[in-house]
Amino acid sequence: MIHSLFMINSHHDIFMEKHWKSAIKKSICDYFFEALEKASSAEDIPPVIATPHHYLISIYRDRLYFVSVITKEVQPLFVIEFLHRIVDTFIDYFDECSERTIKENYVVVYELLEEMLDNGYPLATESNVLKELIKPPNILRSVVNTVTGQSNIADRLPTGQLSNVPWRRTGVKYASNEAYFDITEEVDAIIDRAGSVVFAEIQGSIDALVKLSGMPDLTLSFVNPRLLDDVSFHPCVRFKRWESERVLSFVPPDGSFKLCSYHVGSQGMVSIPIFVRHNIHYAGSGGKFEVTVGPRHTMGKVIEDLKISATMPKSVLNVNLLPTQGDYRFNPVEKELVWEVGKIVAGRPPSIRGTISLQSGVPAPEEKPSLTVQFKIQQLSISGLRVNRLDMYGEKYKPFKGVKYITKAGKFQVRT
Repeated sequence: MIHSLFMINSHHDIFMEKHWKSAIKKSICDYFFEALEKASSAEDIPPVIATPHHYLISIYRDRLYFVSVITKEVQPLFVIEFLHRIVDTFIDYFDECSERTIKENYVVVYELLEEMLDNGYPLATESNVLKELIKPPNILRSVVNTVTGQSNIADRLPTGQLSNVPWRRTGVKYASNEAYFDITEEVDAIIDRAGSVVFAEIQGSIDALVKLSGMPDLTLSFVNPRLLDDVSFHPCVRFKRWESERVLSFVPPDGSFKLCSYHVGSQGMVSIPIFVRHNIHYAGSGGKFEVTVGPRHTMGKVIEDLKISATMPKSVLNVNLLPTQGDYRFNPVEKELVWEVGKIVAGRPPSIRGTISLQSGVPAPEEKPSLTVQFKIQQLSISGLRVNRLDMYGEKYKPFKGVKYITKAGKFQVRT
Protein backbone atom coordinates (compact mmCIF):
# COMPACT_ATOMS: atom_id res chain seq x y z
CA MET A 1 0.00 0.00 0.00
CA ILE A 2 2.40 2.72 1.24
CA HIS A 3 5.79 2.59 -0.41
CA SER A 4 7.48 5.54 1.35
CA LEU A 5 6.70 8.29 3.84
CA PHE A 6 8.20 11.79 3.94
CA MET A 7 7.77 14.25 6.83
CA ILE A 8 8.05 17.92 5.86
CA ASN A 9 8.14 20.91 8.22
CA SER A 10 6.57 24.34 7.78
CA HIS A 11 9.76 25.59 6.08
CA HIS A 12 9.27 22.94 3.37
CA ASP A 13 12.30 20.90 4.48
CA ILE A 14 12.19 17.10 4.48
CA PHE A 15 13.46 16.22 7.94
CA MET A 16 12.61 12.51 7.99
CA GLU A 17 11.82 9.73 5.54
CA LYS A 18 10.90 6.06 5.85
CA HIS A 19 10.87 3.46 3.09
CA TRP A 20 9.20 0.06 3.41
CA LYS A 21 10.36 -1.20 0.06
CA SER A 22 13.03 0.19 -2.25
CA ALA A 23 14.11 3.76 -1.50
CA ILE A 24 12.49 6.54 -3.52
CA LYS A 25 14.40 9.75 -4.13
CA LYS A 26 13.36 12.94 -2.36
CA SER A 27 12.82 14.57 -5.73
CA ILE A 28 9.41 12.89 -5.86
CA CYS A 29 8.29 15.56 -3.37
CA ASP A 30 8.85 18.27 -6.00
CA TYR A 31 5.32 17.55 -7.26
CA PHE A 32 4.05 18.20 -3.73
CA PHE A 33 6.04 21.44 -3.43
CA GLU A 34 4.57 22.65 -6.74
CA ALA A 35 1.06 22.07 -5.42
CA LEU A 36 2.05 23.78 -2.17
CA GLU A 37 3.12 26.93 -4.03
CA LYS A 38 -0.18 27.09 -5.91
CA ALA A 39 -2.32 26.59 -2.81
CA SER A 40 -3.52 29.63 -0.89
CA SER A 41 -3.11 27.82 2.46
CA ALA A 42 -1.80 24.55 3.82
CA GLU A 43 -5.32 23.13 4.08
CA ASP A 44 -6.01 23.77 0.37
CA ILE A 45 -3.37 21.37 -0.95
CA PRO A 46 -4.97 18.51 -2.90
CA PRO A 47 -4.81 15.38 -0.71
CA VAL A 48 -4.06 13.21 -3.75
CA ILE A 49 -1.46 14.27 -6.33
CA ALA A 50 -0.90 12.12 -9.40
CA THR A 51 2.63 11.86 -10.84
CA PRO A 52 3.77 9.94 -13.95
CA HIS A 53 4.62 6.81 -11.93
CA HIS A 54 3.34 7.41 -8.38
CA TYR A 55 0.56 8.91 -6.31
CA LEU A 56 1.26 11.30 -3.45
CA ILE A 57 -1.31 11.22 -0.62
CA SER A 58 -0.74 13.72 2.17
CA ILE A 59 -2.21 15.22 5.33
CA TYR A 60 -1.42 18.39 7.30
CA ARG A 61 -1.31 18.06 11.09
CA ASP A 62 0.35 20.19 13.76
CA ARG A 63 2.18 22.37 11.19
CA LEU A 64 3.73 19.26 9.61
CA TYR A 65 3.10 17.58 6.24
CA PHE A 66 3.01 13.79 6.06
CA VAL A 67 3.42 12.77 2.42
CA SER A 68 3.05 9.11 1.48
CA VAL A 69 4.17 7.66 -1.85
CA ILE A 70 1.87 5.08 -3.45
CA THR A 71 2.91 2.99 -6.45
CA LYS A 72 -0.48 1.35 -7.11
CA GLU A 73 -4.04 2.58 -6.95
CA VAL A 74 -5.57 2.27 -3.49
CA GLN A 75 -8.49 3.91 -1.72
CA PRO A 76 -7.20 7.39 -0.78
CA LEU A 77 -9.29 7.62 2.40
CA PHE A 78 -7.70 4.39 3.60
CA VAL A 79 -4.23 5.95 3.34
CA ILE A 80 -5.37 9.28 4.81
CA GLU A 81 -6.90 7.54 7.82
CA PHE A 82 -3.70 5.59 8.37
CA LEU A 83 -1.59 8.77 8.23
CA HIS A 84 -3.83 10.32 10.86
CA ARG A 85 -3.39 7.18 12.95
CA ILE A 86 0.39 7.64 12.75
CA VAL A 87 0.10 11.19 14.07
CA ASP A 88 -2.26 10.10 16.86
CA THR A 89 0.24 7.41 17.87
CA PHE A 90 3.07 9.95 18.04
CA ILE A 91 0.92 12.20 20.24
CA ASP A 92 0.08 9.26 22.50
CA TYR A 93 3.76 8.31 22.84
CA PHE A 94 5.40 11.75 23.02
CA ASP A 95 2.47 14.00 24.16
CA GLU A 96 2.89 16.06 20.99
CA CYS A 97 3.76 15.69 17.33
CA SER A 98 6.36 18.26 16.34
CA GLU A 99 9.59 18.28 14.39
CA ARG A 100 11.61 18.64 17.59
CA THR A 101 9.88 15.72 19.30
CA ILE A 102 10.24 13.44 16.28
CA LYS A 103 13.95 14.24 15.96
CA GLU A 104 14.53 13.62 19.66
CA ASN A 105 12.88 10.19 19.38
CA TYR A 106 14.14 9.07 15.98
CA VAL A 107 14.73 5.48 17.11
CA VAL A 108 11.28 5.03 18.64
CA VAL A 109 9.63 6.68 15.63
CA TYR A 110 11.32 4.29 13.21
CA GLU A 111 10.41 1.33 15.43
CA LEU A 112 6.77 2.42 15.50
CA LEU A 113 6.60 2.90 11.74
CA GLU A 114 8.20 -0.50 11.22
CA GLU A 115 5.62 -2.21 13.42
CA MET A 116 2.60 -0.25 12.19
CA LEU A 117 3.30 -1.24 8.59
CA ASP A 118 4.46 -4.63 7.39
CA ASN A 119 5.95 -4.33 3.91
CA GLY A 120 3.77 -1.27 3.38
CA TYR A 121 0.50 -2.76 4.69
CA PRO A 122 -1.09 -1.94 8.10
CA LEU A 123 -0.25 -4.43 10.81
CA ALA A 124 -0.56 -3.02 14.34
CA THR A 125 -2.30 0.33 14.76
CA GLU A 126 -3.80 0.11 18.25
CA SER A 127 -1.96 2.10 20.91
CA ASN A 128 -2.32 -0.50 23.67
CA VAL A 129 -0.91 -3.22 21.38
CA LEU A 130 1.99 -1.03 20.28
CA LYS A 131 2.86 -0.12 23.87
CA GLU A 132 3.15 -3.82 24.68
CA LEU A 133 5.54 -4.22 21.78
CA ILE A 134 7.44 -0.90 21.95
CA LYS A 135 7.69 0.72 25.37
CA PRO A 136 7.11 4.49 25.49
CA PRO A 137 10.35 6.46 25.98
CA ASN A 138 11.38 7.96 29.30
CA ILE A 139 14.65 9.26 30.75
CA LEU A 140 15.48 6.15 32.80
CA ARG A 141 14.77 3.75 29.94
CA SER A 142 16.83 5.86 27.54
CA VAL A 143 19.82 5.79 29.89
CA VAL A 144 19.55 2.03 30.41
CA ASN A 145 19.25 1.38 26.66
CA THR A 146 22.29 3.58 25.97
CA VAL A 147 24.42 1.74 28.53
CA THR A 148 23.26 -1.80 27.75
CA GLY A 149 22.70 -1.36 24.01
CA GLN A 150 19.14 -2.66 24.25
CA SER A 151 16.12 -1.32 22.38
CA ASN A 152 12.52 -0.54 23.34
CA ILE A 153 11.18 -3.52 21.38
CA ALA A 154 9.79 -6.34 23.52
CA ASP A 155 11.01 -9.91 23.13
CA ARG A 156 7.51 -11.36 22.75
CA LEU A 157 4.55 -10.56 20.55
CA PRO A 158 1.67 -8.67 22.19
CA THR A 159 -0.97 -11.03 23.53
CA GLY A 160 -3.63 -9.28 21.45
CA GLN A 161 -1.87 -10.33 18.25
CA LEU A 162 -2.50 -13.97 19.15
CA SER A 163 -6.21 -13.64 20.03
CA ASN A 164 -9.44 -13.29 18.07
CA VAL A 165 -9.64 -9.66 19.29
CA PRO A 166 -6.39 -8.12 18.01
CA TRP A 167 -7.09 -4.67 19.50
CA ARG A 168 -7.23 -5.96 23.09
CA ARG A 169 -4.59 -7.75 25.11
CA THR A 170 -5.56 -10.85 27.06
CA GLY A 171 -5.38 -11.42 30.79
CA VAL A 172 -6.30 -7.85 31.77
CA LYS A 173 -7.02 -7.42 35.49
CA TYR A 174 -8.04 -4.34 37.46
CA ALA A 175 -8.84 -3.99 41.15
CA SER A 176 -11.49 -1.36 40.32
CA ASN A 177 -13.33 -1.58 37.01
CA GLU A 178 -13.93 1.83 35.41
CA ALA A 179 -15.04 3.16 32.05
CA TYR A 180 -15.11 6.81 30.96
CA PHE A 181 -16.78 8.19 27.84
CA ASP A 182 -16.27 11.82 26.76
CA ILE A 183 -18.33 13.42 24.00
CA THR A 184 -16.33 16.13 22.24
CA GLU A 185 -18.00 18.32 19.63
CA GLU A 186 -16.59 21.02 17.36
CA VAL A 187 -18.89 23.62 15.82
CA ASP A 188 -17.83 24.82 12.37
CA ALA A 189 -19.95 27.79 11.27
CA ILE A 190 -19.87 30.79 8.95
CA ILE A 191 -21.73 33.90 10.14
CA ASP A 192 -22.28 36.98 7.98
CA ARG A 193 -21.98 40.62 9.05
CA ALA A 194 -25.60 40.75 10.17
CA GLY A 195 -25.10 37.80 12.52
CA SER A 196 -27.10 35.32 10.45
CA VAL A 197 -25.78 31.77 10.11
CA VAL A 198 -24.71 31.04 6.52
CA PHE A 199 -23.39 27.55 7.19
CA ALA A 200 -23.12 25.41 10.32
CA GLU A 201 -22.20 21.85 11.11
CA ILE A 202 -20.88 19.82 14.03
CA GLN A 203 -18.00 17.37 14.00
CA GLY A 204 -18.09 15.16 17.07
CA SER A 205 -16.32 12.20 18.58
CA ILE A 206 -16.73 9.85 21.52
CA ASP A 207 -13.45 9.15 23.31
CA ALA A 208 -13.25 6.28 25.76
CA LEU A 209 -10.96 5.25 28.58
CA VAL A 210 -11.75 1.66 29.54
CA LYS A 211 -10.17 -0.13 32.49
CA LEU A 212 -12.15 -3.36 32.73
CA SER A 213 -10.95 -6.84 33.65
CA GLY A 214 -11.15 -9.82 31.36
CA MET A 215 -12.82 -9.60 27.98
CA PRO A 216 -15.81 -7.25 28.52
CA ASP A 217 -18.61 -6.85 26.02
CA LEU A 218 -20.26 -3.39 26.13
CA THR A 219 -23.49 -2.00 24.70
CA LEU A 220 -23.96 1.77 24.51
CA SER A 221 -27.30 3.31 23.50
CA PHE A 222 -28.42 6.93 22.96
CA VAL A 223 -31.67 8.78 23.54
CA ASN A 224 -31.51 10.38 20.08
CA PRO A 225 -29.20 8.27 17.87
CA ARG A 226 -30.80 9.62 14.66
CA LEU A 227 -28.83 12.83 15.18
CA LEU A 228 -25.62 11.09 14.13
CA ASP A 229 -24.65 11.17 10.47
CA ASP A 230 -21.53 10.02 8.60
CA VAL A 231 -20.46 7.93 11.58
CA SER A 232 -16.96 6.44 11.55
CA PHE A 233 -16.39 3.61 14.02
CA HIS A 234 -13.47 1.97 15.73
CA PRO A 235 -12.91 -1.56 14.35
CA CYS A 236 -14.23 -3.00 17.62
CA VAL A 237 -17.81 -1.78 16.94
CA ARG A 238 -20.26 -4.28 15.44
CA PHE A 239 -21.53 -2.32 12.46
CA LYS A 240 -24.49 -4.58 11.61
CA ARG A 241 -26.06 -4.02 15.01
CA TRP A 242 -25.67 -0.28 14.64
CA GLU A 243 -27.42 -0.40 11.27
CA SER A 244 -30.34 -2.42 12.59
CA GLU A 245 -30.77 -1.14 16.18
CA ARG A 246 -28.72 2.08 16.36
CA VAL A 247 -26.83 0.63 19.31
CA LEU A 248 -23.05 0.53 19.77
CA SER A 249 -22.02 -3.00 20.66
CA PHE A 250 -18.28 -3.64 21.06
CA VAL A 251 -15.44 -5.35 22.88
CA PRO A 252 -13.28 -2.34 23.82
CA PRO A 253 -9.49 -2.06 23.66
CA ASP A 254 -7.71 -1.71 26.97
CA GLY A 255 -7.00 1.94 27.75
CA SER A 256 -7.73 5.07 25.72
CA PHE A 257 -9.23 4.97 22.23
CA LYS A 258 -11.70 6.84 19.99
CA LEU A 259 -14.92 4.88 19.87
CA CYS A 260 -16.45 6.79 16.97
CA SER A 261 -16.62 10.12 15.19
CA TYR A 262 -19.74 11.63 13.66
CA HIS A 263 -21.16 14.61 11.79
CA VAL A 264 -24.27 16.71 12.40
CA GLY A 265 -24.99 18.95 9.43
CA SER A 266 -28.57 20.16 9.84
CA GLN A 267 -28.54 23.94 10.20
CA GLY A 268 -31.82 23.92 12.05
CA MET A 269 -30.30 21.81 14.83
CA VAL A 270 -27.05 23.75 15.27
CA SER A 271 -27.33 26.59 17.78
CA ILE A 272 -24.28 28.88 17.79
CA PRO A 273 -23.41 29.46 21.48
CA ILE A 274 -21.71 32.86 21.02
CA PHE A 275 -22.27 36.11 19.14
CA VAL A 276 -19.70 38.35 17.45
CA ARG A 277 -20.32 42.00 16.59
CA HIS A 278 -17.66 43.75 14.52
CA ASN A 279 -17.07 47.06 12.83
CA ILE A 280 -14.04 47.18 10.51
CA HIS A 281 -13.56 49.87 7.87
CA TYR A 282 -10.72 51.73 6.14
CA ALA A 283 -10.37 55.43 5.30
CA GLY A 284 -7.32 57.11 3.75
CA SER A 285 -4.12 55.96 5.48
CA GLY A 286 -5.90 54.45 8.48
CA GLY A 287 -8.92 52.55 9.62
CA LYS A 288 -11.02 51.42 12.55
CA PHE A 289 -11.17 48.00 14.16
CA GLU A 290 -13.80 47.06 16.73
CA VAL A 291 -14.96 43.57 17.81
CA THR A 292 -17.26 42.49 20.64
CA VAL A 293 -17.93 38.87 21.56
CA GLY A 294 -20.19 37.29 24.16
CA PRO A 295 -22.24 34.20 25.09
CA ARG A 296 -25.61 33.49 23.48
CA HIS A 297 -26.84 29.95 24.22
CA THR A 298 -24.47 28.32 26.72
CA MET A 299 -27.08 26.88 29.14
CA GLY A 300 -25.25 28.32 32.12
CA LYS A 301 -21.85 27.01 31.01
CA VAL A 302 -18.69 29.13 30.88
CA ILE A 303 -16.88 29.87 27.61
CA GLU A 304 -13.14 29.19 28.00
CA ASP A 305 -9.99 29.55 25.91
CA LEU A 306 -11.65 32.05 23.58
CA LYS A 307 -9.37 33.19 20.77
CA ILE A 308 -10.17 35.42 17.80
CA SER A 309 -7.79 35.65 14.84
CA ALA A 310 -7.89 37.55 11.57
CA THR A 311 -5.61 37.82 8.54
CA MET A 312 -5.39 41.49 7.63
CA PRO A 313 -4.85 42.85 4.08
CA LYS A 314 -1.29 43.25 2.83
CA SER A 315 -1.50 47.05 2.96
CA VAL A 316 -1.94 47.01 6.76
CA LEU A 317 1.29 48.09 8.46
CA ASN A 318 0.31 47.92 12.10
CA VAL A 319 -2.61 48.03 14.52
CA ASN A 320 -3.03 49.92 17.79
CA LEU A 321 -5.76 48.26 19.81
CA LEU A 322 -7.04 48.29 23.39
CA PRO A 323 -8.76 45.11 24.64
CA THR A 324 -11.03 45.13 27.68
CA GLN A 325 -9.87 41.58 28.44
CA GLY A 326 -6.90 39.44 27.46
CA ASP A 327 -3.98 40.32 25.20
CA TYR A 328 -3.46 40.65 21.48
CA ARG A 329 -0.52 40.32 19.11
CA PHE A 330 0.00 41.33 15.50
CA ASN A 331 2.52 39.78 13.10
CA PRO A 332 3.43 42.49 10.54
CA VAL A 333 5.04 39.92 8.23
CA GLU A 334 2.17 37.43 8.00
CA LYS A 335 -0.43 40.16 8.71
CA GLU A 336 -2.02 37.96 11.36
CA LEU A 337 -3.90 39.45 14.31
CA VAL A 338 -4.63 37.19 17.29
CA TRP A 339 -6.68 38.22 20.32
CA GLU A 340 -6.34 35.84 23.29
CA VAL A 341 -9.50 36.51 25.30
CA GLY A 342 -9.52 33.58 27.73
CA LYS A 343 -12.61 32.97 29.89
CA ILE A 344 -15.76 35.08 29.44
CA VAL A 345 -17.46 36.28 32.63
CA ALA A 346 -21.26 36.42 32.41
CA GLY A 347 -22.66 39.94 31.98
CA ARG A 348 -19.41 41.47 30.74
CA PRO A 349 -18.83 40.70 27.03
CA PRO A 350 -15.21 41.56 26.17
CA SER A 351 -14.34 43.88 23.32
CA ILE A 352 -11.30 45.19 21.49
CA ARG A 353 -11.10 48.44 19.57
CA GLY A 354 -8.52 50.76 18.08
CA THR A 355 -6.98 52.03 14.85
CA ILE A 356 -5.34 50.49 11.81
CA SER A 357 -2.29 51.94 10.03
CA LEU A 358 -2.20 51.55 6.23
CA GLN A 359 0.51 52.11 3.63
CA SER A 360 0.52 55.66 2.29
CA GLY A 361 -0.09 56.11 -1.41
CA VAL A 362 -1.87 52.77 -1.68
CA PRO A 363 -5.64 52.59 -2.20
CA ALA A 364 -7.58 51.41 0.82
CA PRO A 365 -8.33 47.67 0.60
CA GLU A 366 -11.83 46.78 -0.42
CA GLU A 367 -12.01 43.37 1.25
CA LYS A 368 -12.73 43.04 4.95
CA PRO A 369 -10.84 40.42 6.98
CA SER A 370 -12.76 37.34 8.07
CA LEU A 371 -12.70 36.55 11.79
CA THR A 372 -11.92 33.06 13.05
CA VAL A 373 -13.32 32.37 16.52
CA GLN A 374 -12.16 29.42 18.62
CA PHE A 375 -13.50 28.53 22.07
CA LYS A 376 -14.25 25.70 24.48
CA ILE A 377 -17.30 24.95 26.62
CA GLN A 378 -16.96 22.17 29.16
CA GLN A 379 -19.79 19.68 29.76
CA LEU A 380 -22.02 20.96 26.98
CA SER A 381 -23.20 18.94 23.99
CA ILE A 382 -24.16 21.40 21.26
CA SER A 383 -25.95 18.78 19.16
CA GLY A 384 -28.05 17.60 22.11
CA LEU A 385 -26.70 14.04 21.93
CA ARG A 386 -27.54 12.18 25.14
CA VAL A 387 -26.45 8.78 26.38
CA ASN A 388 -29.29 6.47 27.40
CA ARG A 389 -27.44 3.66 29.15
CA LEU A 390 -24.40 1.42 29.06
CA ASP A 391 -24.67 -2.31 29.60
CA MET A 392 -21.51 -4.20 30.49
CA TYR A 393 -20.99 -7.94 30.36
CA GLY A 394 -17.92 -9.83 31.52
CA GLU A 395 -16.68 -13.33 30.84
CA LYS A 396 -19.36 -15.54 29.27
CA TYR A 397 -21.73 -12.54 29.07
CA LYS A 398 -22.29 -12.18 32.81
CA PRO A 399 -23.44 -8.68 33.80
CA PHE A 400 -21.00 -6.62 35.82
CA LYS A 401 -22.31 -6.31 39.37
CA GLY A 402 -22.76 -3.08 41.28
CA VAL A 403 -22.54 -0.73 38.30
CA LYS A 404 -22.72 2.96 39.26
CA TYR A 405 -23.44 5.64 36.65
CA ILE A 406 -22.19 9.21 36.89
CA THR A 407 -23.58 11.26 34.01
CA LYS A 408 -22.88 14.84 32.93
CA ALA A 409 -23.51 16.71 29.71
CA GLY A 410 -20.85 15.51 27.35
CA LYS A 411 -19.48 12.95 29.85
CA PHE A 412 -20.47 9.45 30.90
CA GLN A 413 -18.61 7.59 33.63
CA VAL A 414 -19.15 4.05 34.89
CA ARG A 415 -17.70 2.41 37.96
CA THR A 416 -18.19 -0.98 39.54
